[in-house]
Amino acid sequence: MKFLTWVLRGFAIAALITAVSTSAFSARTIRFIVPVPAGASTDFIARLIASQVGATEGVTTVVENRPGAAGMIGTEYVSRQAADGNTVLITPGSYLIDAQIRNATYHPIESFEPLCALAASPALFVVPSSSPYYTLGDFLKDAAARPGELSVAAQGPGTSFHLGLLTLISKSNTRFNFIPYPGSAPAATAVMGSHVTAAIVGYSVVSGSVKAGSLRALAVAADRRMASLPDVPTFAESGFPTIRMDNWFGAIAPAKTPADTTSQLIAWFKMAMTAPEAQQKLEIQGLYSVLSCGSDFADLVRRRYAEFGEAIKQAGLKKE
Repeated sequence: MKFLTWVLRGFAIAALITAVSTSAFSARTIRFIVPVPAGASTDFIARLIASQVGATEGVTTVVENRPGAAGMIGTEYVSRQAADGNTVLITPGSYLIDAQIRNATYHPIESFEPLCALAASPALFVVPSSSPYYTLGDFLKDAAARPGELSVAAQGPGTSFHLGLLTLISKSNTRFNFIPYPGSAPAATAVMGSHVTAAIVGYSVVSGSVKAGSLRALAVAADRRMASLPDVPTFAESGFPTIRMDNWFGAIAPAKTPADTTSQLIAWFKMAMTAPEAQQKLEIQGLYSVLSCGSDFADLVRRRYAEFGEAIKQAGLKKE
């Protein structure tokens, strides 16, 4: 009888510990740090996740924008936070480039725990509707005939768009001018106003203009053609399979965040991003879910980090 009493007490204590642990985690305030200004796609995704998790899991969520230094201020801030699951960085994939071309106090791989790739917006190579170019080949043929006379706007410098354009110049043996802008929106404005010959921009920024006919898309930086733009070939189909202009957004936590904590966060993010209302909101913004979590996302991060590093080396870019 005494033995049975001790067993029952053991079960009761274990249940109490589990309940306390679970409720303590659920009672947390989770801060989603966004390293870019409010209104950008990264910010939209962070607020979407915060809203979904807060509403369904009873967790207090806060979105903090910490922009500056091409996203490095917010990224560096998260790298210094406690590894307890209370702070999560929602970031574009360009964080894998920044620390390779600028001095940083963190390492994109070693300082973080990858959680999930959340959403993406393919990059488009676009020209004004009045442009004489109807294919990427048309543009490159003219660029070869008139070296240094054509110009392409894109977010940069030091972004995947910038590296992709440098690769295009190298692989096509042409020369055109890269015109850096602080984001896809101003780059799109520049090409619509014919201030530049062409632009590389995120689909979410120009989807309406492309569908309305004010911009013409010549190529899409994606693994396959987009369902919404079935006539626009990929860069690979256009003869440039090595060009990477990833425009994805992911969630990462400080390094050494416990496995049970990352598992809980991943479960919440999966729930948030697969909810029908979230899918609808992403589509309206020209984004789509690319949910890949845990080891799969970690593999992607390591692979892209190496690919970007090679592109930086080939382009001859030096650390600032």
